[in-house]
Parts: sequence; C-alpha cells; structure tokens
Amino acid sequence: MTIYSFSLIELGLEVKYICIFAYSKGQYITTPLFCLNILIMKRSLLRIAFWGTLLPFVSCSVMKDSAKSNSDNFPKLSLEAHRGGRGLYPEESIAAMKNAIDLTKVTTLEMDCHITKDRKVVVFHDDYLNPKFVLKPNGAEISDKDKPLRIYDMLYKDLIKYDIGSKFYKEFPEQKKQVTRIAKLSDLIDSTEAYASVKRKAPMFYNIEVKSKEDKDGIFHPRVEEFVDLMVQVITDKKIASRTVIQSFDSRAIKYLHKAYPQIKVSYLIDANYTKSVEQTIAALGFTPFILSPHYKIATRDFITQCHKADIKVIPWTVNTKDEIEQLKAVKVDGIISDYPNLF
Repeated sequence: MTIYSFSLIELGLEVKYICIFAYSKGQYITTPLFCLNILIMKRSLLRIAFWGTLLPFVSCSVMKDSAKSNSDNFPKLSLEAHRGGRGLYPEESIAAMKNAIDLTKVTTLEMDCHITKDRKVVVFHDDYLNPKFVLKPNGAEISDKDKPLRIYDMLYKDLIKYDIGSKFYKEFPEQKKQVTRIAKLSDLIDSTEAYASVKRKAPMFYNIEVKSKEDKDGIFHPRVEEFVDLMVQVITDKKIASRTVIQSFDSRAIKYLHKAYPQIKVSYLIDANYTKSVEQTIAALGFTPFILSPHYKIATRDFITQCHKADIKVIPWTVNTKDEIEQLKAVKVDGIISDYPNLF
C-alpha cells in the first residue's frame, strides 16, 4: 500500500489531502480516500467552491475501471446477444461472442455462469451437460441412461473435454456447427476484449447471469454468496466491472450483490408468470435495481412506464423476431435480448 500526502494553500485555506491506493499488477485499482483539514476558513462559500473543485479531480483520476455511476456509460439502447447469439453460433461460446462483436448494432454480450467442482467460473447456461447439443469426449451422444452430468460435480479439466458445438440442435437449425469447448469466464473475457479492441472503436458491455436457485445451494452450485464472489473476482480482475451488469432470477444473488458490491449494476430477471407490481418488487428487494429484465410478453407499455417512473431500465428477453423487436423499441424499452442479434 502506498500513501501520498499533499499540502496546498489556496484562497486563504490550508488543505491536507491524503490518498490511499491499493497497487496491483502495475496499476492503481481503488478510489482514493481523502480528508480535508481546513485550518483557515474565511467564508463558508469558499468551502463549498473548493470542495466541489477538488472532489471530481481526486475521486476518478487514478481508477481505470471505476464504476463512477450506475448509468453514465450505459448504452442508450442495450442490444444484447443472448448466450452470444445462439441462433447463429454454439451458445455461450467464444466463437458466438466474436460473431456478436462483428454485428455492429450489438452493444452487449449476454451470458450465463456456473461454478465447477474446483471453483472455476465457467460460461454455460444449464446446470448439467444438455444432451440436446452436448457430445461426450469420444464424440458419442449423451443418452437418457447416462447419469446427469452436473457442472458443479465436475472438474474443469474434465468438463473441457465435452463438445458443445458439433451436434445438430433442432431448436436452432441455423446455428453454425463446429467443435466447441466450454470456456472459463476469464478466458472468454480475454478473447472478447482482445477481439473487440481490433473490431470496435468502443469496448463491449457485458450482461452476466448468476445461475443460482434458492433451493439448490450445495447441489447445483456453492452458496450464493460464494458464487457471486467468485464471479465478481473474475470481472474485477479483468477490469470490466464498469461495463458489466450482473443479472439473476435469484433474489438472494441480487440482494447480496447490492450489499457487497454496490458499485456493480444489477438486473433482476422475472419470468412470464411474475405478478408483482414494480412497487412491490422494489419493496421485496429492499432497493431499486438498475434493470428489471422481464420475459418480453409482460413488457407492456404500462410496465415500462412504471419502471421508468422508478428510474429502472427495462430490458426484456428473449425476443427472436424482427416484428417483436420493433414493437418493443416502439414502447421505449432500454434494451433487447435476442438469440438472433443479426435482427437488430
């Protein structure tokens, strides 16, 4: 830890400014703490003027990945490739994310995360290896007789042997077929950040889901707090926190995120059977989330109006036709999540 102290005399004031930075991997990574000891103060107006001048200078200048507010850098319309755009490429894959980056209207890469037995954060949607599109290491199909292959029960070195991209997936017949491995979140971020730096003028945003369930701690995943901590550690290490929303259907994950990591934007996912009002949702969570992300069928004009009155953004899922996308744009949603990002 490095401590810097500055003394400044200006406008009849003596000001002592103390900064504390955590230094890691060659750069400063935390916002400075500071205090002002005003020994001479001629007018209260000077105190206000000086404080207003100093604060923005000291609070943001050294933190490269600072989430300086919840909304100042968020896309005006967040157009999100669901699972990377699984209608076009194998879902949750690095190849899908790169394809989404090639689609110039896409602002945001949407994905899901699970935790392996050895506590690796991996990008995958289902709790288990889905026989619909996953092949065994020897290329054979997973049969109904096989024991369910839970992500949480497997070591990453074994998980990576399975192919999630070669088998024909009838729900998405246009999906490009190629041998594809489940990626660690850290590796996927490295790949997408590098690719976007070449292909885009501005970096991508991320919408990453905590795939936890209230009654499945210790079965499908670790305790929700550990799950969130592991994800946030990767996001922080990769310096994308200010461009990341973390979403979940699990209200425990959303509440814990807000309490433990208030600088990170959160999105509460709700399904088509959700019946609580916006007001009731805020009361149940105990805070106002940055985003409510409903099934697109319940993203009505009234729902969107109520969210906007509460200063909540609305980003519905999963919208897979051009007509529905345009209809939702017309009622002023703040983003759209689609398996077919080429339709944006």
